Amino acid sequence: MMRLQKFLAHAGVGSLRTCEHYIAQGLVQVNGQTVTAMGVQIDLEKDEVSFRGRLVRGAEEKVTILLNKPEGYVTTSKDQFGRPSVLDLIDLPGVRLYPVGRLDYQTTGLLLLTNDGDLTYRLTHPRHHVAKTYEALLQGEVTGVEIRQLEKGVVLDDGYRTGPAKARLLSQKGRNSLVRLTIFEGKNHQVRRMAKAIHHPVLHLKRVQIADLTIGTLKEGAWRKLTEQEIQELKKACGSGRNGGQARK
Repeated sequence: MMRLQKFLAHAGVGSLRTCEHYIAQGLVQVNGQTVTAMGVQIDLEKDEVSFRGRLVRGAEEKVTILLNKPEGYVTTSKDQFGRPSVLDLIDLPGVRLYPVGRLDYQTTGLLLLTNDGDLTYRLTHPRHHVAKTYEALLQGEVTGVEIRQLEKGVVLDDGYRTGPAKARLLSQKGRNSLVRLTIFEGKNHQVRRMAKAIHHPVLHLKRVQIADLTIGTLKEGAWRKLTEQEIQELKKACGSGRNGGQARK
């Protein structure tokens, strides 16, 4: 037996919370009868579940991929300009994956893709404050004062003040600066906008870590499946523990 909303989430209909909304809206049927109450248990062997009139098949195997995204790829399945998608780099026949948050066209580095709707929700929901670490090559020589500004929070172009972050000057590259920055929020293009706020525009941006998961030695364009241990550690990082299922930077 399994709770109806959990079955729907595991089948890829949406996150657990989204599936609860679908049930409440009367969009889900069990054996032809509309169900709107939470907590309904279904028999996976006998009951038929439909969503918007279509039969929902049993949950597919949960797969989570770590990709080292190259520059020049979008993190959507389709692009109005015909640019290549990160999904073009993944060869897993029969498995539909979705990016967890986004990296913009120019940004490289660690990108997760999964068919686990609940994991996606937990990793991207603002209340979980999952750490995301970037290495940014910034124009000009960044000072210690400016590093501390990034750590305390800066005012973005829309008036939003960012929360506390971690920042460290790694090295000087000629007249430019390589900075390591860890943020716990997910505002659109946040790292680029933070750099702009201290008057050092981003020249190159790479995400190297999410929570404790690092990109390691994975080459650009390459990918690998996460281990079960890595998935459990990600769930712990966003507060989901054993019971768990961006914005652009």
